[in-house]
Amino acid sequence: QVQLVESGGGSVQAGGSLRLSCAASGRTFSNYAMGWFRQAPGKEREFVAFITWSNFNTRYAESVKDRFTISRDNAKNTLYLQMNSLKPEDTAVYYCAAPRKVYYSGGVSPTEYGYWGQGTQVTVSS
Repeated sequence: QVQLVESGGGSVQAGGSLRLSCAASGRTFSNYAMGWFRQAPGKEREFVAFITWSNFNTRYAESVKDRFTISRDNAKNTLYLQMNSLKPEDTAVYYCAAPRKVYYSGGVSPTEYGYWGQGTQVTVSS
């Protein structure tokens, strides 16, 4: 089992920044690709970014590219999402996720992830 706990959400005005954290426990964090997803009211959960377990390659949704940065600190078992130039359309509950299999390369579909945190709310006002 992998336990994930997000933190760092909050309310910010458009153009502002937030940094989300996701603390992992239970398994060897460094063996897992990690992802961030978000879900706005009335919408499906959507991919935001992922980072691989091995060479820290990253991939982003087009809507957040060049504004958000995913990173990880394996020594601290923590995943991060730095969000800059926030827009009202970024408002959502943000989730970190890990796949069920170690050494998985990472993916953009929620179905590729088996472990989820409880989510942290991000609200961006105009």
